[in-house]
Amino acid sequence: MTDSPKNIVLINDLPGYGKVALAAMVPVLSRMGHYTFQLPTAVISNTLDFGKFRIQDMTDYMRDTINVWDELQLDPDCICTGFVLSEEQAELIGDYIRSRSREKKRLVVVDPIMADGGRLYNGIGQERVSAMKRLAGCSDVMTPNITEAGLLTGIRPGKEEGTEYQIRELVDGLREISGKSVVITSVVESKSRCHMVCGYDHVKMEYFCIPYEYLPVQAAGSGDVFSAIMTGELLEGKSLTEAVKRAVHALVKLIHENQGHLQGYKGILVERYWEVL
Repeated sequence: MTDSPKNIVLINDLPGYGKVALAAMVPVLSRMGHYTFQLPTAVISNTLDFGKFRIQDMTDYMRDTINVWDELQLDPDCICTGFVLSEEQAELIGDYIRSRSREKKRLVVVDPIMADGGRLYNGIGQERVSAMKRLAGCSDVMTPNITEAGLLTGIRPGKEEGTEYQIRELVDGLREISGKSVVITSVVESKSRCHMVCGYDHVKMEYFCIPYEYLPVQAAGSGDVFSAIMTGELLEGKSLTEAVKRAVHALVKLIHENQGHLQGYKGILVERYWEVL
């Protein structure tokens, strides 16, 4: 647990059922010793994997809350974004990030959630891709999966694996969007079939690839947990490579420990395994 707690604005959806998004990130970052401010993009009855759900658009609430926070002079040390419901929300969040004082050192982490498995999620069109690309341009660290990376860059879109050269090309394409750090959270090297997290640390000016044990289970919210742990480690002063390595190892262990509880799209019971954090 950190001795120097930070104020983190978490922009993501809030599920009624399922340890995903804000329900997963808040306990992780709180356990790591930070204060979280929740800005829900949507209130969702349950994880979308069920196929039937109710979504409440929170755009008006987001806009009003940002205005109130500004009146109260609440200026966060970190802004971390996840699921965005619309192009309008993406622009609103981008404006919020750009409006923050440039005099304050602040970490901005953008997870451009919009696709997986080689295709966009249902109901998401090319307009969202363009909006998320603009939002990712505001980031200090962006964390797309390989499908999202291909869509954002236009490099081999829909391809779920690649050679070492192709992976480097994808990382460099993402670097051009923000000029800063990149983490691709799900990479399969086509020759070795090795699963890796690959990216670039703009502070140390170095590339990295961190292999991990692939577990053939569905763990809802795993990306949110990864993002939370990585963000917490960065706020502790760790380098990006160190933070990603820590997040990868912790997430694999959490999934191992939770394999008997992952049915029904419940997500990972992070509070049950604090020692991992």
